Amino acid sequence: MTQERESAELLGLRAAAWLAGQDDLLSVFLGSTGASIDDFRTNLESPEFQGAVLDFLLMNDEWVTSFCNAESLPYDRLMRARALLPGGDQVHWT
Repeated sequence: MTQERESAELLGLRAAAWLAGQDDLLSVFLGSTGASIDDFRTNLESPEFQGAVLDFLLMNDEWVTSFCNAESLPYDRLMRARALLPGGDQVHWT
């Protein structure tokens, strides 16, 4: 595994941890994905799940800026990390 991929997975895990601390937003994530809180906990280390968390956050600029501000990251970092995780190379036009 490349260092870039490891960094992307770590960012995915940090994003999931941040999301877990945002009660209102976490419930939106769970509702939109159909995942339970147990699914959330069980899949934290899955790169596919981390990608789903990043996909979710990337749907809303406010969520991106809130996370990136909290983590002192440049705003484009989420998108760059997402591209390195499974499914990140797929273009979604929805």
